[in-house]
Amino acid sequence: MRIRRGEFERIHSVLSEADADEPLTAREILELLEEHGEEFDSAHRVATVLGRQAEAGAVEVIRDQPYRYRLEADQN
Repeated sequence: MRIRRGEFERIHSVLSEADADEPLTAREILELLEEHGEEFDSAHRVATVLGRQAEAGAVEVIRDQPYRYRLEADQN
């Protein structure tokens, strides 16, 4: 499944606005997205987008139960 254009940018924008310093779960990120008027299919979709960006080094994945995600500071 391909990442739809702009999904990561939308997540990044909301997390930047929310000033999220702590790593968040995909569900917590989905809730923030919804609070900011961004629609995503599910927490699973958020995790998929962030997992793929982790491969490029833009996201740190903390492999815990549940997984948590932190965007790298130098990403725009």
